Amino acid sequence: MTMYPLLTSVTPQDGHCLLLEYDSGERRVFDVAPYMTGSWFGELLEPSYFNCVSMLAGGRGISWPNGQDIAPHELYELSIAV
Repeated sequence: MTMYPLLTSVTPQDGHCLLLEYDSGERRVFDVAPYMTGSWFGELLEPSYFNCVSMLAGGRGISWPNGQDIAPHELYELSIAV
């Protein structure tokens, strides 16, 4: 099992992206746009809702109020270092 650094913060950015900061000191940008389809994940298209993103306990991932979430390995592997 691959271990990933823990999230220390998540900040919504323009263009449906999230700035992720990790306990390793890394800063990465994750593009949420490919996930924003269908009725459930489509709720993320509303900017005020998208901006409600929060970290899961222990820095293991992110979620939104209605339960949409993205796994920690996807966040890390599919994000771009900045």
